Amino acid sequence: MTTLHFEDQRSADDFATFIRRALRVAPDGALRLQASGTVLASWVEVLPGRSLTHTGLTLGLRVQRLTQPADLDIAVALVSVRDRLARGVETVFSVPPQQVSAPWLGISAPRSGWEPAATIAVARLQEIAREGIAEVAAGTPVVAGAAAVANLRERVWGRVPEEGMPAGAAFAADALGFLVGDEASWHRCGRWGRLSTPAGFVLTR
Repeated sequence: MTTLHFEDQRSADDFATFIRRALRVAPDGALRLQASGTVLASWVEVLPGRSLTHTGLTLGLRVQRLTQPADLDIAVALVSVRDRLARGVETVFSVPPQQVSAPWLGISAPRSGWEPAATIAVARLQEIAREGIAEVAAGTPVVAGAAAVANLRERVWGRVPEEGMPAGAAFAADALGFLVGDEASWHRCGRWGRLSTPAGFVLTR
């Protein structure tokens, strides 16, 4: 069984918090765990992409340090991680053995070539997220089909404010608890965008 060794209890608690937040936006979602040496990258899908180009895909990324090297790249169900954490959050985490698949798991963001595009106030990102959440709530009928809700969310979160970043990036950062500090940086690389804060990253396509 594969195990991950977090630096301390605080780091383990941060991982558990990330999982809880991810489940709120993707209750049936997957968690991609990539470990290389003592660096762990945890990926989740916040907003799905559309068409063959996966336009609109929005991913959350949390990076943490491990005390023991690991070599890992697997995807597991978020609920299976939650169930393991429910037994107790410890500094040693046993990765669930059952792997899952999802369309977004075959898509990788660039590792290099990122160019700075903007610096955005965290308060502004919070405002964009709140406005979008309110718009989605107000525009969703009491009885609405899944397709109608998906189209509304796609329209709202695909909107690009004057900052040049899709509103969905602000939503993802807010939902995952990444909006800390005063400012966030926005970078571009081809069709990809990356929002960075001290707490984590959001990548959009």
